[in-house]
Parts: sequence; structure tokens; C-alpha cells
Amino acid sequence: MKNLILIPALFLFACGSDDIAENLSPSYTVEGKWLWSPSENRADANTMYELLGDNIYTYYCSACLSDNDWDALDSNDRIPGVKKYSFDGDSLEWYGAQRGVSFACDGGKLIMDGGPQLWRLNSNCN
Repeated sequence: MKNLILIPALFLFACGSDDIAENLSPSYTVEGKWLWSPSENRADANTMYELLGDNIYTYYCSACLSDNDWDALDSNDRIPGVKKYSFDGDSLEWYGAQRGVSFACDGGKLIMDGGPQLWRLNSNCN
């Protein structure tokens, strides 16, 4: 009888809560297209950053009012020059500055410590 109680107890300790918490916490990528707004309102966005590989491409658009408008931009619309970035899951080296990052809105919003916030294109996150 002791063995029947001991086996489930050992199993519970083997599957500690740290393992369960790690499996439940989502991990997001920064790869993709992100909108930046000069205000706290996504609708005011006038800049899009495309993070691709380890490169940052920048697009400006004052007439882009919807995600469809931003999606219509292609590599011909990029401003000249490419910046580099690196991301390790909780920090982002962005334009030469290392910043802690967090995500909100199911990965649709990227918040940089002491820096800008970005909205993932097509995330429906405001």
C-alpha cells in the first residue's frame, strides 16, 4: 500500500510546477512587420519596421490608414539603408541599444523598456 501512495507522489515531484509554468508561458518572435506611432494610438502610425533575418527595414507612409495599406508596401518602398537587430526572447538589441522587451495582446504588441512600443501588422491589437 505504501508503494501505491509513493509512486504518485514521486510523479508529482518529477513534474514540478516550474516545468508546467515554462510550457504554459508563450514565446513570441519579433520577426515580421511592426507599426510605430508617434502617439499612443496605433491609428496614428506613420512608420513600419520589417524585422527579417537580422535586418531592420524601415518604411514611411503618411497615407497608410489601414493594415491593407501597409501590407501593400513592398521592398521597393523601403527607405535606403538597413539596420541590424538581435533578439533572445526577452531582450532586443535595437539600433545599437539593448532593451528589455515584453509582449501584450497575444504577441500583437511589443513593448521595449525605456523605448517605443510597436504593434504587429495584422494583429488587430490597439
